[in-house]
This record gives sequence, structure tokens and C-alpha cells, in this order.
Amino acid sequence: MTTRVVAFGGGHGLSASLRALRRCAPELDLDITAVVTVGDDGGSSGRLRAERGGLPPGDLRQALVALAGDHPATRRSAGLFQHRFAAAAGPGDGLAGARGGQPRPLRPDRAAR
Repeated sequence: MTTRVVAFGGGHGLSASLRALRRCAPELDLDITAVVTVGDDGGSSGRLRAERGGLPPGDLRQALVALAGDHPATRRSAGLFQHRFAAAAGPGDGLAGARGGQPRPLRPDRAAR
């Protein structure tokens, strides 16, 4: 019997919980749903929010990466979501905050875990 799990929240706590649930899902037959709050206004999220209006994408990006499967192609895609640009909306901004900056080389030690 499948157990449905709904996780509410945002930030590091939600993504860590989703990652743990995803790893347990095969043994426990879990159907995981995330409701991600996007109220973050600190750091680059705050800057993006002030410059562009709209919602900062960081917490949603983290939740998507946390729920990504373990297949190598899926992990590579998740790694692209985690990639940081040196000259985008600001130093260290992720793919969702980029505005045509030059990407720095991808580093395997920074890949999504």
C-alpha cells in the first residue's frame, strides 16, 4: 500500500527532508509531494526579488534537486540546477537567477548530492 507524504516548507530544512524521504521511498512505497513556500528574501533571493519583482526560485530549485532520482542522467540534470555562475545576476547565483552571465567551469565537487 502506497503511503502519501506531503511536505510543506522551504529552505534547507525542506530540501534535506525531501532528500531523506526520496531515499526511503523505494523501501516504504512513498508517494512524495512538496508544497514549497517561496518567501525567502535574504541573500541573492532578496536581490532577485528586489530587482525583478516576482518570486525567488531558490527554494523551489532546491526541492526539485532533492527529489531528483539516482539515475546518472538525472543527477547530471540536477547538478545543472545547482550550478553557480560567476557573472550572472550576482556572484554565485544559480541557473534560475542567471541573466546571460558567463558560466565558470563545472566542478564535480559541487555537483548535487
